[in-house]
Amino acid sequence: MAAVRRNLLKVADTNIPILIEGESGTGKEVICKYLHHHSTCGGGPFVKVSCPAIPGTLLEEELCGHVGGAFTEALAASTGQAEKALSGTLFLDEVSELELSLQSRLLQALQDGGLRTIVSPAGKKVNVRLICATNHRLLQEVGAERFRQDLYYRITGLVLSLPPLRERLEDLEQLAEYFVALYNERFQCSAPPVSESTLRRMTAHRWGGNIRELENLIKRYVVVGSEEAILSEIAQGEVASSDIIPHEVSREKVADSSPRLSLGQLTRNATLLMESRIILDALRVHQWNRKLTARALKISYRSLLYKLKRAGIQNHRQVDSAGAGGRTLEPLS
Repeated sequence: MAAVRRNLLKVADTNIPILIEGESGTGKEVICKYLHHHSTCGGGPFVKVSCPAIPGTLLEEELCGHVGGAFTEALAASTGQAEKALSGTLFLDEVSELELSLQSRLLQALQDGGLRTIVSPAGKKVNVRLICATNHRLLQEVGAERFRQDLYYRITGLVLSLPPLRERLEDLEQLAEYFVALYNERFQCSAPPVSESTLRRMTAHRWGGNIRELENLIKRYVVVGSEEAILSEIAQGEVASSDIIPHEVSREKVADSSPRLSLGQLTRNATLLMESRIILDALRVHQWNRKLTARALKISYRSLLYKLKRAGIQNHRQVDSAGAGGRTLEPLS
């Protein structure tokens, strides 16, 4: 991310078009706004256009507007998004979602670093800073003939690739601190920083939703005021991973057409495994105080004791000796 920031600052004062690639939730719009505010057009407007939301017949009008009488229904002039972004930044989000026919119209509208109102007889040109974003590898889309090559090179003076959160886990703690402070202020709450034990569990999470998933998770934590909001979500994700399948169904038994456990049994085992991990995380948060844990989980104290006995958990020493996060727990029978 430091390299991304250095590249952004190098091109901030230029007017070359930029393409930002990255998975959903990696912060493409945040980076786009960062570039806008650090550029020479930072004092101008920032206009976002969501490409998938534009019907095919309205692309030209949405971007370039029209003059009165340009077509039958045009009784009055309409200002396009490009003109609204005059002396500022026009952000085309998910540009890869444009149909090929729309790509050709966009290519026609893009002229010499600006956008031309091609529906106007005068062909009025509007100079804006153009930034596009996509959650696809756009060059691969070009190779698959789903995106025009000429348009690709028109919008890519520089390509910035944002890494997914799973590839920048060293930033996780700082990002969590930022979101806690942000939503404490926004919601007038006083949630403490996320504990080290929970952060360790978070670094083992896959983060399929990237930073957006982390933000939503921290938002719930701040509002609820308990780290169970984080731990339960992470535990659900863990159950979806490969360790959901107990050892009874192993590669060695592929030749056996009838595994020893049915689908219903496997599902019950997975549910019990997730429940045990949630309880263990809650116990750690409450320093192994079982009464406080039962209250936080909104179950009776007797029910908690029963669940601990069923999981074979007698005390914290037994669990902690198995390793951090209780990851040696076997699926429950």
